[in-house]
Amino acid sequence: MSTKKIIAPLRREDVRILRCGDSVLLSGVVYTARDAAHVRLAELAGRGEALPFPIEGAVIYYVGPTPEKPGRVIGSAGPTTSYRMDTSTPALIALGLAGMIGKGARAPNVIKAMQEYGAVYFGAIGGAGALLSHCIESSEIVAYEDLGAEAIRKLTVRDMPLTVVIDHEGNDLYKKGRTDYLQKAQRANS
Repeated sequence: MSTKKIIAPLRREDVRILRCGDSVLLSGVVYTARDAAHVRLAELAGRGEALPFPIEGAVIYYVGPTPEKPGRVIGSAGPTTSYRMDTSTPALIALGLAGMIGKGARAPNVIKAMQEYGAVYFGAIGGAGALLSHCIESSEIVAYEDLGAEAIRKLTVRDMPLTVVIDHEGNDLYKKGRTDYLQKAQRANS
């Protein structure tokens, strides 16, 4: 299987060609947002107010980076567990959010919104934050500076290695991988 190169913000065509299990190199603009920022974003969306960044086609990276070291634009930038954003995520997907980067499973309501509106969930390797930070070419706080590491940042990334965990049809690598493993184990034991 080849690695697909895609650019954020994502177009709907980009989302439709991605399949559960695909390897991706993502370049372009990505926004960071974690728990506290998601609460604020959901409140803005609920009031019909503009978000602090363009949401159409956007990709949000669930990360709270560490401070940058001399000569670097950002510190370690590994993914955080995604389920903490699940209550706020469907509203953002409905507004045009096209991609999310994190680690761990997603709630059924998030997967349903992904199917309905066409979004994709990417997995980044947990524990590799220092390596992932080398894919980040620029970092600028765009909202909620008072949240410190959880402020919303605009990142420019180049060739960030990701895996499509859940595609726009709801196919889930966590479930597929488990099923594939069990089938192989059964064949080996037969």
